[in-house]
Amino acid sequence: MRIVRILERTVPLASAMRNAVIDFSTMTASVVAVVTDVVRDGSPVVGFGFNSNGRYGQGGIIRERLLPRLEHVDSDELVDHARDNLDPHAIWRAMMTNEKPGGHGERSVAVGTVDMAVWDAVAKIESKPLHQLLSARYGQGEPTRSVEVYAAGGYYHPEGGVDRLCSELRGYLDQGYTRVKMKVGGASLEEDLERIGAAVEAVGSGSRLAVDANARFGRAEAIAFREAIAGFGLAWYEEPCDPLDYQVLAEVAAGATMPIATGENLFSLPDTVNLVRYGGLRSDRDIIQVDPVLSYGLVEYLRILEMLDGQGWSRSQLIPHGGHQFALHIAAGLGTGGNESYPEVFRPFGGFADDAPIRDGMIELDDRPGIGIEGKADLLAVFHDLLESA
Repeated sequence: MRIVRILERTVPLASAMRNAVIDFSTMTASVVAVVTDVVRDGSPVVGFGFNSNGRYGQGGIIRERLLPRLEHVDSDELVDHARDNLDPHAIWRAMMTNEKPGGHGERSVAVGTVDMAVWDAVAKIESKPLHQLLSARYGQGEPTRSVEVYAAGGYYHPEGGVDRLCSELRGYLDQGYTRVKMKVGGASLEEDLERIGAAVEAVGSGSRLAVDANARFGRAEAIAFREAIAGFGLAWYEEPCDPLDYQVLAEVAAGATMPIATGENLFSLPDTVNLVRYGGLRSDRDIIQVDPVLSYGLVEYLRILEMLDGQGWSRSQLIPHGGHQFALHIAAGLGTGGNESYPEVFRPFGGFADDAPIRDGMIELDDRPGIGIEGKADLLAVFHDLLESA
C-alpha cells in the first residue's frame, strides 16, 4: 500500500463580494488529489482535498516543501499496518519535517489541504464515510448522523444594499436553515445597524442571526459595536477584534450579553491554548470556530479537541469554520456543536452534497465513502479535471 502520486493545482475563487477587511476579486484556492495503489470497485482510491475559503492557494508550499518530503520517505513508514491503511499522523509528521515551531500562517493551510485529501483516501480505503471512521477511532463509536448547520453569507456587494441582503437571508430560510450569519464592520456603525435591523426583521428573530466583523475592530470600536447591538438579541458576535489580541477580546467578552465567537484565524494548538488562557471566553456560552483545514488539518484538530476537553469546554460550544463537507464530517464524527455552511458563496467548494437537503436547520449525512465529494457534482468536476490533466 502506498501513495502513487499527489497532484495539486491553484484554482480561482473570484467574487465581487467583500467582508469588512478583504474583497474576494482575486481569491484562489488549492485543490489536491492523493492517488493510491489501493483499488476499490475497479478503480484506484483517490483522496480529494482543498483549502477553506479566506486564505489563498498554497501551491508553492505544497510543491516545494511538502510533496518532496513525502516522496523521499519510505512508503512503508506512511502506513498504519495495524489497520492496513495509510497513516494520516505519520504523513503529517513527514510533511512537517524540518519545520520550526511557530510561524504557522500559510504553512498550516498547505498542510491542512493535503491532510484533508489523506483523510478522504483513508476513509475510502475502509469503504466508510469519514464521520463513521472518526467516531469509531476518536469519538463515541456512533456518529451523529444529523448535524445542525447555519448559513453564512450576508457579504457586502457592490449592488443591492439592504434589499439584496434581506432577500439573500430569507432565501436561506426557504432552503431549510433556521439560523444565518451576515457580515458587519465594513460600513459605518449607522449603516450596519440599519442592515442588522432589517436582517432581524427579515429572518424573524435576533436569535436567528449572527454577525461577523472579520477581526476588523480595534478595542474602542469593538466595544462600541458590542454595546450598539446588545438590544437585538443576536445569536453571537463573531471576531470583534484581531484574532491574536487576547486582551481586547477578553474585554469585549467581559461585557457581552450575547455569545462571542472566534477562532477561525487561529492556526495551531498553541494558538488555541492561548485563546482559552487569555481570551476571556466563557465556556458556557461562547463559541470556538477553529477551522480544521486552515490549522494544519484534522491531525492537529484532534489535539485541539483533546486540549479543550481537558479545559472543560463542551464540544457543543465548538463549531468548525469552513462551510464544506470535510468540516461537516468532523462535526458529525467528533460531536461538535454544529457546522457552518456556504450555500450560495464560495462555489464550488462551499455547501454539501447535492442530494442532502436542509430541514429545520439540520442536515443528515449520507453513506458515501470518504468526505463525499462524489455527491457534489460541480466540485467533483474540478477534481476530475485535475486528474485528467495530469
